[in-house]
Amino acid sequence: MTTVAVTGSSGKLGRHVVRDLQAHGYRVVALDRVLDPGSPAAAAVRVDLTDHGQVLEALTAVDDRHDGVDAVVHLAAIPAPGLTTNAATFANNITATHNVFAAARTAGVRNVVWASSETVLGLPFDAPPPYIPVDEAYPVRPESTYSLVKSLEEEMARHFCRWAPDLKMIGLRFSNVMDPEDYAAFPAFDADPQLRRWNLWGYIDGRDGAQAVRRALEHDGTGVEVFVIANADTVMSRSSAELAAEVYPGVPVTRELGEHETLLSIDKARRVLGYEPQHTWRA
Repeated sequence: MTTVAVTGSSGKLGRHVVRDLQAHGYRVVALDRVLDPGSPAAAAVRVDLTDHGQVLEALTAVDDRHDGVDAVVHLAAIPAPGLTTNAATFANNITATHNVFAAARTAGVRNVVWASSETVLGLPFDAPPPYIPVDEAYPVRPESTYSLVKSLEEEMARHFCRWAPDLKMIGLRFSNVMDPEDYAAFPAFDADPQLRRWNLWGYIDGRDGAQAVRRALEHDGTGVEVFVIANADTVMSRSSAELAAEVYPGVPVTRELGEHETLLSIDKARRVLGYEPQHTWRA
């Protein structure tokens, strides 16, 4: 049985990831500062990811909790801009991610999946995107300290893989994570398309986010890859083409759009990982 350590296991996305991995036959070691008492994880360890020694021990062995892991899913972070000071966000998030990457390499773990962010695409798009749908092809455009750290994590991963050519590191640029109970608010977005223009009206159902994590873990490869991970549709009832034309009239639309097609392109994730969203707020 493959053992996977999940950092941030008690977070909004982390809870979905733990449940999904357990349901698909993985043994999960939950790592977080505050543990979820209802977690189905086989083992749980309280850890401060800004302490490298704790991280290294958490990935190698902890008494009767576990004796090592085969893969790491790193989700833990201060999860958005503005929740604390910029310096605190930078210090916590970059240190935690470095410690996870470095400890995984030291521990001989060669399968790492981590949460990057849609924000590296240029959110909140006060400066319009270069084209629609946005994808992984253009250089990162961080507009906040939180996003800056995410872009640095992607660069850091490239060097870790350069140092260890047998290492696989996949960064998932998650859209705004939603639980089913969040969908009750979606119809109100139609009244003003400006309310959700900041991420091109995108979202990711936590259950589909967990699917993407599992598919990334199971992907056969080495080196760094990054993927935009969103749901197949937008949060709006209005058509995607209409929204793009109204709110971003000068931005090229590179192909014909489906009626409610996401403007955060998931084509690469579909093609490479076999990712296919199973949930929508419209159901």
